[in-house]
Amino acid sequence: MHNDIPGDEPFEDDDNWISKTQRKREAEALQNLGKRLTELKAEQRRQIPISDRLQEGIETYLRIRSHEARRRQLQYIGKVMKTEDINAIREALDRLDSASEVYARIHHHAEYWRGRLLSEGKEALTEFLDAHPGMDVQALRTLIRNAMKDQQTGKNRGHARKLYQMIRDWQRDHSGD
Repeated sequence: MHNDIPGDEPFEDDDNWISKTQRKREAEALQNLGKRLTELKAEQRRQIPISDRLQEGIETYLRIRSHEARRRQLQYIGKVMKTEDINAIREALDRLDSASEVYARIHHHAEYWRGRLLSEGKEALTEFLDAHPGMDVQALRTLIRNAMKDQQTGKNRGHARKLYQMIRDWQRDHSGD
């Protein structure tokens, strides 16, 4: 007996078949990732590689006050995220997440180098510049000199913190290289 109903072929013939439950799980995972994006500050969101369309969807979500409208907008964000590079977004979120291994590694790296640069002088600076090509040498030397002067005078004018931030920012920007 022949069945004339279109789309009623057996499942064994379709290697790409995904269950409805699996599709729902994937959609929910994208919505959850989108929800994390909506919780970021605007400055942090600019560091995430997302399309203008997704950025607009997030901004719309943030303006909405109705619970049900927010739920629908989150579904839209999840739909738009299907076209995004999810791995790049997750990696960027991990770099921003203070509880992540990536953040901890960047933090420890910056602390380590700041300590060495302030205590060991030129040898550490040469080694640091070899390991960190493209670093602004003049700004780095100025921060080191000012931070050392702060240590000697016992004043805290924030130069050691700025040195840490410069190293951390370079490491964060180049951690994917």
